Amino acid sequence: MSNEEFNVQSAAPSGGGGGRSAGLGLVVTGVLGGAVVALYAAAGPFVAPALRKVCLPFVPATTEQVHNVLKVLGTRAGTLVDIGSGDGRIVIAAAKRGFQASGFELNPWLVYYSRYKAWREGVNHSTSFHISDLWKVSFAQYSNVVIFGVPQMMDQLELKLASELPSTAKVVACRFPFPTWVPEHTAGEGIDTVWLYDAKTFKSRLQNGTTTSEHADVSDTHT
Repeated sequence: MSNEEFNVQSAAPSGGGGGRSAGLGLVVTGVLGGAVVALYAAAGPFVAPALRKVCLPFVPATTEQVHNVLKVLGTRAGTLVDIGSGDGRIVIAAAKRGFQASGFELNPWLVYYSRYKAWREGVNHSTSFHISDLWKVSFAQYSNVVIFGVPQMMDQLELKLASELPSTAKVVACRFPFPTWVPEHTAGEGIDTVWLYDAKTFKSRLQNGTTTSEHADVSDTHT
């Protein structure tokens, strides 16, 4: 066998092994790339709401917060809406108390979970969950409103609710109070505190052009 033939035969196996290594590398790259795309697709709906100008993050309500919301609403009935309803626990608890309850939530995954949870709890016929931006929805049809907001949005939400809600409505703010409205009742302590507002009061202030902050002493209404 000549030296040239020996060299050609010796090089052939080496070339085949290189091809297999390259092919394996492409497979690994494809798998990793697919995993990154899948992770982005799964995390995107949770991250996207936080990238908006006014962030309304999902922080589940505590059992005490849910209790306090229902406590300040007392014997009220009718329609109720939870703005930023998260996993639906406020809406479901309200439905069990006899409210026709709705939730508006920007995160589609949380809306799907809320619908499933309402079905599991047997209140799917008295609840509804919507994927929507709160600033693009009118709340005029609701007589009871619950909001877990953040300080950056509360002043804008004051104007929106005051212009849309009927004078018979009540608004419950959780974790953060409205900046200029005066609550008629409060319940709870710390992060579990909720504030109850009467629409007749804050709508009259809007009509009278009152926009300055009022710091009233409401300690005698605190329970």
